[in-house]
Formats: sequence, structure tokens, C-alpha cells
Amino acid sequence: MLTHPTSDRLEALGFIGMAKALDEQRRASDTFENLSFEERLGLLVDREAAERGAKKLATRLRFASLRQAACVEDIDIRSPRGIDKTVMAHLIDGGWIDRHENLLITGPTGLGKSWIACALGHKACRDDRRVMYHRVPRLFQALAIARGDGRHARVLKSIERTELLILDDWGLSVLTAVERRDLLEILEDRQGRGSTIVTSQLPVDQWHEAIGDPTLADAILDRLVHNAHRLNLSGESMRRKMNTTKPLDPSRLA
Repeated sequence: MLTHPTSDRLEALGFIGMAKALDEQRRASDTFENLSFEERLGLLVDREAAERGAKKLATRLRFASLRQAACVEDIDIRSPRGIDKTVMAHLIDGGWIDRHENLLITGPTGLGKSWIACALGHKACRDDRRVMYHRVPRLFQALAIARGDGRHARVLKSIERTELLILDDWGLSVLTAVERRDLLEILEDRQGRGSTIVTSQLPVDQWHEAIGDPTLADAILDRLVHNAHRLNLSGESMRRKMNTTKPLDPSRLA
């Protein structure tokens, strides 16, 4: 008699998972009739926890805006790209994020740098960490717009609070003076407070030139490189392998 009002009350209180589980127990009463009160209550609580966890993960992934739907379970460590199993396991574990260390992923195009970065970002979201993804050129465009409409300080504050910041496609062009100052401010705010993943086609020893100004380059790289793990990818393009197709059979074109 009280099942429907109880479900409604649970939903009104925000216990959506418990309400769903209660309705399921009601519809399949024979399945649950031999369980004790504590066992049935435990199932309701477990469902509520699962629902809230899924909702929180969806919120974190939406905020992160990862470029690719990647997850660490799908990282291909068999392809010869220079990925060490032990190193990857350490990165997936995420302890380096707790220690506010950085990760630099470098290598030629097509080797999956962005994909690996997004997979690690997805894992960080699953670990209930605040993640933010940006392609470097678009980040500087967004900061320029924010400077013009008065949101610049607020955007920088949001980046500062992010536990894992992913800066993708670094070094495509030499930074302007404004971009150098923005990058230094971002890294200064995050030093000792958050971790940063940087992906780049350029080797790390060429980043100094990509920044442009020697003095600011020293300051930026000091904050980014000194406590960073490095993942240097090499080998044949994964993208080229995936896009390889067999020649068409002329007999099928008739």
C-alpha cells in the first residue's frame, strides 16, 4: 500500500536510485522475498550510490570536454610505440596527480598522443578528479576573448582549480607575447596545486624556441618540466594503419 507513496517521497528527497530499486523490488517481489530487511535495504543503498556515482562522472566528463572518447582499458600497448607497460600502469594509477606532477607526451603525428592524454583524463574523472581539456591554440583564443569581455581572471581561476589540465597540440606555432604571459600565469597558479599533461609533436628540447622569449621560456619550462614524467612515442602512425584499405575489386564495380 505504501510502495508508491514511498517511491514518490524518495524521488522528492533526491534518492532517485533508491526509488528505482524499490520499484524493481516491488515488480519482482518473488526474487527478493527471501532476503532480510537489511539485505534489501543494502541493495537500495548500493543502487543509490551507483546512480550518484554515474551522475557525478557524467558531470565531470561534461566539464572536462575531452576531445576523444578514450579510456585506459583500450590503450594499445602491443603496438611498437615506445610505451612501457610499467610506466603506463604507473600513469593509470594516478598517484602522480596526487603529487601534482606533470606528464609530457611527445612524438610524431598519428601515434595517439591526444588519445592517451584523453584516456588518462577519463580515468582521472572516474577517480573523482576535476579535469579540463584544451587544445593550446583554442585556449589562447578563449583567453583573448575572455580578456575582452572581463572574464579573463575568472577563466584563469577555473583552470587553477583543475586537478588535471590537458594541453593538447602544444608548439604548433611560436607563442606571442600575450600567450607567453598567459601560459606562465597558468603554470605559476597551478604549481604545487595541480598536474598538467602536455602533448606535442616537438621534442622537449625544442620547446624553448617554440616559446620565443628566452627569459619567459626559462620560467615556463622550469614550472612544467622539472617534475614531469615523459612519454616519448615513436614508430609508424596509428592513424595510417587504421586508414589503410584494400584495393577495390573491379568486378564489384560493375
